[in-house]
Amino acid sequence: MSDVKPWVPELSIPADLDTWKRQRDVIRGTLWRLLGDLPARPTLEGMKVRVLGREETADYVVERFQFENGAGAKVPGVTVVPKGRSGRMPGILYCHWHGGEYDGGKRELFEAKHTPEIPAVALARRGYVVVAIDAYCFGERNGQGPGSSEKGGAGELTASKFNLWLGRSLWGMMLRDDLLALDYLASRSDVDASRLGVTGISMGATRSWWLMALDERLKAGVAVACLTRYQDLIEAGMMKAHGIYYYVPGMLQHFDTEAVLGLIAPRAALFLTGDQDGGSPVAGIRKLETIVGGIYRLSGVPERFESRIYEGLGHVYTPDMWQRMLAWMDRHVRGV
Repeated sequence: MSDVKPWVPELSIPADLDTWKRQRDVIRGTLWRLLGDLPARPTLEGMKVRVLGREETADYVVERFQFENGAGAKVPGVTVVPKGRSGRMPGILYCHWHGGEYDGGKRELFEAKHTPEIPAVALARRGYVVVAIDAYCFGERNGQGPGSSEKGGAGELTASKFNLWLGRSLWGMMLRDDLLALDYLASRSDVDASRLGVTGISMGATRSWWLMALDERLKAGVAVACLTRYQDLIEAGMMKAHGIYYYVPGMLQHFDTEAVLGLIAPRAALFLTGDQDGGSPVAGIRKLETIVGGIYRLSGVPERFESRIYEGLGHVYTPDMWQRMLAWMDRHVRGV
């Protein structure tokens, strides 16, 4: 594919931290512009959050809620609140995967289908308040796309086309909803807004590291089975490994993934990826480790950036990855 390989400006890391901080602000502003002409996010009051019901289990209470996203959609979500706890607790935004499972969405939080344990149970037992929403085209929003009742991949493609017409990306609108969910999580009286984390697998992983790049309220994140440097994805001929939602117009005219990840420093970020995962070429991950690791060293906190590559594994979430995710959150979010 050398005849179509783009020329992408290299990310230049300055020698001093103050210069990097100024450069970081410019990069973040560029990222927001690339996501498109996104509608202004409503205030918490404007979101009109409604709790629709509550259910109790042995470990937690589930609150089912919805909010208005200020762009014509009602966003369904769930909050998992640990039982037997008092005071303000740490919070986690849980981002579901794609996997072509359009009927899934936030339901992933209550299943051990793609994770070694049921996330809601494991996280509640450790004292986290967890919020998860259905992304555009998933879960209760499957078939609820703009101007269309199409479901599955057809609905996702239509939603992408619709947003391009309006000068914005579907990815930008998905992240916008996630940030509204984060607004809600941070506002809760039972949550310590200074202790917030984000995690997910696959599409949920990518949502996690983009959200950390865009919003500094997130103290830590863990991304499992999706760490992709875009030039290396092209070189490997694996653009097919990601859906239409994933692609941000104009991005490679400015920078590659290392610029996004660099915005996370000095906050704590852990990446866990199999070396046989076609959507995350290892050559690209190694480049990211070198460049982003340099930004963390410049920031004086090299230990807060960690990337582990698992030999012989594909697009999976192993028990070892799971335990490392929990330990990372405990250390950097819960503070134990």
